[in-house]
Amino acid sequence: MGYELQAVIGAEAVLRRVAAQQPGAVVVPLRQGFALIPMTDELFDSATDGGRGDGLRFAKLPGGFERVLADWSTAGPLGYVEAGYAGGVGTQRAALWADGDLAIGPMFVDVNEPFPAIGSPISQVLAHLGATRRRRDPDEFVAVGLDRCRNTEAWLAVDRSVTPEVARSRR
Repeated sequence: MGYELQAVIGAEAVLRRVAAQQPGAVVVPLRQGFALIPMTDELFDSATDGGRGDGLRFAKLPGGFERVLADWSTAGPLGYVEAGYAGGVGTQRAALWADGDLAIGPMFVDVNEPFPAIGSPISQVLAHLGATRRRRDPDEFVAVGLDRCRNTEAWLAVDRSVTPEVARSRR
């Protein structure tokens, strides 16, 4: 079974405030007061400036969205994260914006590369956002509940007001 994630992560209050300005943005609560906004096709289409979004080497970062993230980060720090795994092999990418600027990253771990001793790119961003792991959690990724769903459709279905049909249309 695979795992796929492309999302903006931050404090739930911050994400709710900025999501109100962005068509296609759906806020999904996580643990520890965090939330994520999955990068749906609808959000991608509404956020792109039509340019290439690969300057930071993310797979699904819309062209120009790094400027949106910088603007949103004036309301509070936030990260953009991507992970893709199949059969236990995969990649992680993460970056953190704060006070209107790219503050950390982007950080990458590609196929067959070990996580650094400090933690995976996503866990590092979460730690900078203030996530803490409990004794039973192997890392911040699990501590905030990013292991709860395996793809965008599943994250959208966490919001009980989103039907499976609507979730599929937002992919």
